[in-house]
Amino acid sequence: MRALCWNGVNDLRVETVPDPEIVNPRDAIIRVTKSSVCGSDLHLLGGYIPAMKPGDIIGHEFMGEVVETGRGVSGLSKGDRVVAISIIGCGGCEHCKRTAFSCCDNSNPKPLMAEQVWGHSSAGIIGYSHMLGGYAGSHADYIRVPYADVNVFKIPEAIPDEKALFVSDACPTGFMGADLAGIEGGDVVAVWGCGGVGLMAIQSAWILGAGRVIAIDRLPERLQLAEEHCKAEVLDYSKVDVFEALMAMTGGRGPDRCIDCVGMEAHDYSASYLYDLAKQQVLLTERITALRQAIECCRKDGTVSVMGVYGSFVDKFPMGAVVNKALTIRSGQQHGQRYVERLFGHIERGEMDPSPLLTHPMSLEQGPQGYDLFKNKKDSCLRAVFMP
Repeated sequence: MRALCWNGVNDLRVETVPDPEIVNPRDAIIRVTKSSVCGSDLHLLGGYIPAMKPGDIIGHEFMGEVVETGRGVSGLSKGDRVVAISIIGCGGCEHCKRTAFSCCDNSNPKPLMAEQVWGHSSAGIIGYSHMLGGYAGSHADYIRVPYADVNVFKIPEAIPDEKALFVSDACPTGFMGADLAGIEGGDVVAVWGCGGVGLMAIQSAWILGAGRVIAIDRLPERLQLAEEHCKAEVLDYSKVDVFEALMAMTGGRGPDRCIDCVGMEAHDYSASYLYDLAKQQVLLTERITALRQAIECCRKDGTVSVMGVYGSFVDKFPMGAVVNKALTIRSGQQHGQRYVERLFGHIERGEMDPSPLLTHPMSLEQGPQGYDLFKNKKDSCLRAVFMP
C-alpha cells in the first residue's frame, strides 16, 4: 500500500509499505477514506518528539471503512463506515473504566521512554512516535486499529464525511477542553488558538452554557471563522496586548475559564518568545506563550484548561499566579471515546459543525505538499485532508 512516511525533520515522503495485518483478536483493519493533518503532527515534523524512526507512518485523525476484524471484535462488520479515536483505550483497565481513556495502562506497548520523562506512560496514540506505542499512522491506504471494539465507532447515516472525520480528534479534543474548564451558565470563556481544536472548543463552550466566548489568534482567516462561524468575539494578538484587551473586555476581572488550544509551539512577538524558541531547538524548553497568557489573564479562582500538546519541560512557568490566584489547572490528551456519541448528537442537531475545518482535500500522493501548506499557514489552510 501507499503511505506518508516520516524520514527526518521536515522530510515526508509517500512510499510503498506492507499492508497491515490482524495481529490481535481485538484488531480491525480499516480502509482509510479520509485522513486529516493535525497541529500535533507538526511537533513530529519539527523533531520535537524525539522518538521517531525513518519510515514511520504518521497521521491520527481519520475515518474509513471496515475491511476485516479479529475474532474478538463485536459490533463491527465489513463495510461499516466508521471513525476511530486517535488515543487508544483498552476498555478494561481502571482508567478506561473511569472513561479516562488517554490514561490507559495497556495500550502503549513501549512505555519505558514515557515513564522516564513523565513518571508514568499515557495511552498509546496512533501514528505518534515510538514513545507512545510505535503504531503505524492513518496517512495510508489501510490502517490497523487495536482494541477496535473500544476505539472504532459506526457513523450515523445522517452525518456526512466532512463532519464525521473530525470526531476522530478535533471535536472531542475541543469538547474536552471546554468540559474540563467547568463552564457554568453565563461564564466568560477565552480560547487561545483558532485552529481546528480551538474552533471546536469555542463551539463546545457555547453548548456547555458560556455567556461570552473570546478567541485569540493572529491569522485573519481563522479569526474570521471564529467570529462568523463560531460566534466568538476575537482578538488579534499581533495588534493588541492580550492581557490589557481581556481586562478591558471583562471589567478588569479576567475570563472565568481559559482554554489553551495551542501547545508547545506557541507564537509571539516578545523577547521571551525568542528566548524560548532558541532553547527549544536544543530541546531544553517548549514555547508556552499561550499557556502563560491564559494563566495570567484568568480571573481569580478560575480554571485554565490545557488541551495544547506539551511533551517535556518548560521555562518561566507562572506558578506564582497559579497559587496566589487560586487557579485550577486541568489537562489531558482527549478521552475521545467518552464523547463520541454525544458529539454525534450535537452534530446531528446542528449545534456543532466541524465541516469548515476541511479546507484542502487532497490525494495521499500530495501529502508532503499538504503538510507544507498546513505548517506554513499557506492558502488559508486549516486542515489538509488526504483521500487515498
